[in-house]
Amino acid sequence: MKTIKSQLLKMKTMKTTKLLTLFALGGVLLSSCSDDDENPDVVNEEETITTIIVTLSGGMNGDVILQSQDLDGDGPNPPVITATSDSLEGNTTYTGSIEFLNETESPAEDITEEVEEEDDEHQVIYSSTGSIGSITTTDVDRDGNPLGLNFELSTNTAGSASLTVTLRHEPTKPNDGTLTGAGGETDATATFNILITN
Repeated sequence: MKTIKSQLLKMKTMKTTKLLTLFALGGVLLSSCSDDDENPDVVNEEETITTIIVTLSGGMNGDVILQSQDLDGDGPNPPVITATSDSLEGNTTYTGSIEFLNETESPAEDITEEVEEEDDEHQVIYSSTGSIGSITTTDVDRDGNPLGLNFELSTNTAGSASLTVTLRHEPTKPNDGTLTGAGGETDATATFNILITN
């Protein structure tokens, strides 16, 4: 009699253990399938930028358009740099704008629009050498920090110069307007050699 009771008790314990194990396993499965994160982080894939176009207006000879085109991206071919003129007038202030394109698409995709939409996550950094006096960003993002799609460039007296433009993704904002101060990742960059004339 004692043996039958102990066997029944043992079977009851095994059933309870099995049921608890099933409930625990079911809970784990349900929790792993549940949507705990109501607002998951959106993965923002890096855009392909093949072409950078800088337009400078304000000189007596009309607009100067500088273009860097790199259709093979990280491939072996260097970017092709072209310009409607390789010179700017000395002691002149130009109004500038910049465009970013993906020309692997047909028609070309205007990445500038995405930079404008995600302006708090982007910044165009300008640096120069030689006879360029100053470069000042004239537009801001939604938080009032410099964006850099529009700018003013002032030239000094005659001489050689270079203009480097760099689009940074997720820079620290606000910053001091330098690549080091901005941090973040480089989405696109180009350097243009320019002659400043009298």
